[in-house]
Formats: sequence, C-alpha cells, structure tokens
Amino acid sequence: MTVPTTARDLALLVTRVAVGAVFLAHGWQKLFTNGIDGTAAFFDQAGVPAATASAWFAAVVELAGGAALILGLAVPVAGVLLLVDMIGAFVFVHAGNGLFVDAGGYEFVLVLGAASLALAAVGAGRFSVDHLLTGRRRTAQHVSA
Repeated sequence: MTVPTTARDLALLVTRVAVGAVFLAHGWQKLFTNGIDGTAAFFDQAGVPAATASAWFAAVVELAGGAALILGLAVPVAGVLLLVDMIGAFVFVHAGNGLFVDAGGYEFVLVLGAASLALAAVGAGRFSVDHLLTGRRRTAQHVSA
C-alpha cells in the first residue's frame, strides 16, 4: 500500500513538530532553567567526559535542533546531531538503568534517537523550509538549463 504524498508530508510535519518541541524544551531547560553550570554539574556526576563542553553541545543541539525540526530547516543535519546527542545520553546516563524511564532507563532517549535518525534519513517533507529552499533551487536549475 502506498501512502498518498500529502498524508506522508502531514505525518512528517506532525512528527517533526512533536519531536522538535521535546528537544527544544530540553535544550531550553539545559540552557536557561538549569543553566550550563547546573547541567555540567549533572553531566560530571554522571561521568560524562568534558562535562562543560558536553553540556554546551547538548543544550545548543537540543535547542537549535529542536527549532530546526519544527521549521523543517536542515532536517538531515539536525537529525544526525540530535541522534549523536541521544547516543551520548544513552551511553553515559541511561544504559545501565534498564529500559523504563521511571527507573532512569533509556526508553525516552531511544525513541528520540530513533525519531531523529528517521527524520535525518527521510527528510522534512513538503511542509518545510527545506522544501521551500530546494524547490526554488530546482526551479532555478530548470530555468538556467
């Protein structure tokens, strides 16, 4: 069964906005609620290497990457960076705690990482800034050819 293009693009839009909102909120929390010092202290306690640099990486990638997903801007790049961020969260914080999030497990970062990977692989869809930009380039290439 083939999914109609409009339904596919709507599904990508809903997924991007939902996943992007979660990342944006967590990036905001790391940057402004807990602050980089608080985030770095937690990372240090959890054994994350280069805790301050890692806190900056996580905060900026989650905040900017979440916004990029919502807008549909540079989605393959944002998806890969967010996947890397979730791999770090898995390895350094959650892997030893089992699956379930209520025990500090990795189910949340697993789902966010998988969604980030899927968006990186599939792209943003038609309802995105990426599509607006690539559509203009394609039109310009056809005119100049």
